[in-house]
Amino acid sequence: MTQGWSESRLRAALAERAGPSSDYDLDNAPLPDAPTRPAGVLAAFHEDDGRLVLTKRASGLRHHPGQIALPGGKVDPGDDDEIAAALREAREEVGLDPAQVDLIGTLAPHRTVTGFVMTPVIGIIRGPFVPIAEPGEVDEVFTLPFAHVADPAQYRVERRRWRGGWRSYHVAPWGPYYLWGATARIMLGLARRLNR
Repeated sequence: MTQGWSESRLRAALAERAGPSSDYDLDNAPLPDAPTRPAGVLAAFHEDDGRLVLTKRASGLRHHPGQIALPGGKVDPGDDDEIAAALREAREEVGLDPAQVDLIGTLAPHRTVTGFVMTPVIGIIRGPFVPIAEPGEVDEVFTLPFAHVADPAQYRVERRRWRGGWRSYHVAPWGPYYLWGATARIMLGLARRLNR
């Protein structure tokens, strides 16, 4: 049974090591031999109650249009690493000042079917935060309760046809928000560690 928000519990979960994951895991498919691009995403929980900041990506984007996602993106030439990319993108996409983020660690990378290797960066938002969606990239910024994302029982596996075959993926819907794919897999990995 999932307990409520606890910063110390989150820190303890991050101290536990886990291996990388990928969008190919559920189908036991081999990873393609193709170039990948490094990316960083920010899982930012608010210090008050652990609510997680997520975005609904704009429908006109090239990668993952209209999907629910953690703020983040590919590592740009000016970024030192995936952490810097995640913080930069969070500032651009949702208006989160990096100075408000208390970084507490990273999860193992997750490889997507679209060729990104995402490093999930975990942080805690300190103080008041009013999100501002970046026009053209983000249709909506919203939060999910910690109790939802931290509960492994909220996740299930679904399948759909994709590029001529069947693809399995994790989902954790909440109200009108369909959390799925790489974002759901990343959060499920964290939820499992929180509940050990």
